[in-house]
Amino acid sequence: MDVIRWGILGTGHIAGKFAADLSLVEGAVLHAAGSRRKDSAETFARRFSIPRYFAGYEQLVEDKAIDVIYIASPHGLHKEHSLLCLEHDKAVLCEKSFTINAAEAGEVISKARTKKRFLMEAMWTRFLPIFDKMRQYLQETSLGKVRSLSAELGFKATYDPGHRLFNPQLGGGALLDLGVYPLSLASFLLDKPKTMDTTAQLGETGVDEQSCILLEYDEDRYAKIFISLRKDLSNEAIILTENGRIRLHAPLYRPSGLTVSIIGQKDEYIETKYEGEGYVHQIREVMQCLRAGKTESALMPLDETLQIMETMDALRSRWGLKYPGEA
Repeated sequence: MDVIRWGILGTGHIAGKFAADLSLVEGAVLHAAGSRRKDSAETFARRFSIPRYFAGYEQLVEDKAIDVIYIASPHGLHKEHSLLCLEHDKAVLCEKSFTINAAEAGEVISKARTKKRFLMEAMWTRFLPIFDKMRQYLQETSLGKVRSLSAELGFKATYDPGHRLFNPQLGGGALLDLGVYPLSLASFLLDKPKTMDTTAQLGETGVDEQSCILLEYDEDRYAKIFISLRKDLSNEAIILTENGRIRLHAPLYRPSGLTVSIIGQKDEYIETKYEGEGYVHQIREVMQCLRAGKTESALMPLDETLQIMETMDALRSRWGLKYPGEA
């Protein structure tokens, strides 16, 4: 597979950034795009010189030239669109949050495994070079075992009840849009939480606009997470270890750098460059997996994606937040 042909399902803001980054990856060809409306699909195709575009998604998934489809629709549609792609034997890279809840995630994962097709959550932060540096320092230095994580991510969003951030029909709220980043980081560093304590402020539309989360893990390890659509936060993370700490500098979803502090040593600041908007690195991971015949990524495994969704389900249960259609 010297050339891998991509399709993009959805033509919003993130889809545009992803399309631009595809052009930077050797061997990646953006073959087609699909949108709910013909005019949106046509405009998107012209903007990125895409040879084919479709109104709706049936023709997109039926295009036999496409190897993999990137799903850039709102959270509430991820299950439907992922299953549609998988039913037509397409590999799938699905934006986070992966689905609305763990039941939906499990259904999509089961379908991918039955069809033996590649599937991955588009947690692009995990593939950035700065994340590789963090892994390297934790594995190869005297920092020792991770003891705790403190992270916050938030901005003051303009309130619009119809916008995906506030619309419960689209899986709105701070948790699925922002909280997935620090929760994924906590999962990578600390694994599965043992217990949790949390509080949230729900807005007029019923979705979470701000929350504080305390997760406890085995061996008295903790994660403290604050997320908000109501105020600008530091958007940084502090990882405390047995012998020091790592500070991930803002913005948490695409860190500008990190500072490593080891007891008895001088602090070290590390900065790495990301390509394009930062999506290049996860695109390369998907393509490497496809060329190797893999059905999932070892860096963002499906079982971990499901575990993160289960954690978010448990948090929403504590808040009394259910999305339309949930039992």
